[in-house]
Amino acid sequence: MTLDRPVAPDPYDLLPDVGTFDVTSTDLTDGDACPALLLHAGDNTSPQLSWSGFPAETKSFVVTCFDPDAPTPSGFWHWVLVDVPADVTALPTGAGAGDADLPGGAFHVRNDMGHAQYDGCAPPPGDMPHRYYFVVHAVTEDSLGVDADATPAVVSFNLAFKTSARATLVGTYQH
Repeated sequence: MTLDRPVAPDPYDLLPDVGTFDVTSTDLTDGDACPALLLHAGDNTSPQLSWSGFPAETKSFVVTCFDPDAPTPSGFWHWVLVDVPADVTALPTGAGAGDADLPGGAFHVRNDMGHAQYDGCAPPPGDMPHRYYFVVHAVTEDSLGVDADATPAVVSFNLAFKTSARATLVGTYQH
């Protein structure tokens, strides 16, 4: 059963304007359907990401995956990786599996499934196509100033004031 509702706007259009830079993936092409690798019911593995062209004054990065099309007023956070060091410009496939192999002081906060890791694309069966925004945020501070107990909303709130540029890669999926 498809829920009768409008498509949500691009969630990043609602935030203060910031610069942009480039993000690419060997696992996902911008605008394409998410492969089984990225699906919760598939391999449930975070994509490889590489980024470049960010501002020289970048001091750290935050990497997120957000579904604005989830049938909730607040969308759905699938991945929130905080405090990636500024000298890191790529994450391998599967970096979202947990904190054990993350660079520097990087760590996950719990996503909306309650896990401190990546949890893949999982729209309700029969619902409209969902968009999954994989975003690398260039942060103006060495640390975003949150800890592992922060919620994705608190991370996003802090990013509104500490992001100098953003790189976005969007995949889609319909179950």
